[in-house]
Amino acid sequence: MEVENEGSEKLLMDRIVVVNQMQCIELLSSKLRDKSTGYKDYMIYADRLTTILAEEALSRVPSVVPQDITTPCGTYQGLNDTKSQTLCVVSIIRSGDILLEAVRKLEPGIRVGKILIQRDEEDADKKPIFFYKKLPADISQCYVLLVDPMLATGGSAICAIETLIAEGVKVENIMFVNLFSCAEGLIQIQRKFPEINVVTLSVDDTLNEDKFLVPGLGDFGDRYYGTNH
Repeated sequence: MEVENEGSEKLLMDRIVVVNQMQCIELLSSKLRDKSTGYKDYMIYADRLTTILAEEALSRVPSVVPQDITTPCGTYQGLNDTKSQTLCVVSIIRSGDILLEAVRKLEPGIRVGKILIQRDEEDADKKPIFFYKKLPADISQCYVLLVDPMLATGGSAICAIETLIAEGVKVENIMFVNLFSCAEGLIQIQRKFPEINVVTLSVDDTLNEDKFLVPGLGDFGDRYYGTNH
């Protein structure tokens, strides 16, 4: 499957999963997009939605394999998590921490890493600036869920992926997990790292002049933490 952006470049969907089939996702996403949703309600809806996304991401790690399940009444062709691979969740601070906590609640004891990258608001292209990393010593042996709720230009995600690769993580052992994305950012990631897997809930239409998603929802972190005054 292919998706085109406003230019001529096409987004190949072979390694991109868009989880938008459930009505509950549409409802919660609508609540987050609504500019009238207040701070407290925004946090509640965001936590519910990130839990759904975390469940989906964890169901798509390589250790989850088809398996015949014996039920009380017969045999069911289902799935099983063999736990054959060590998992690590790495957040792009600050908004990524919201999704990181959703993963940790579902997978207690999972290894945790943090990368601090901020985009330069004075730069027209909002280029990313790397500040800090704290990663497990054995991260090169892990399958990594890199989490950040928003994907706009793709700059921060690419910088984080490069940081993981520099630590010895194989590209094919990285899954980028996010709530809201756009074709432009996904194409940038795919162009540089064609082997990477992506799980997202939505692919928005475009970016505005400030490099925010359109229709989007504004700044996810500011609205979640109540710092958008």
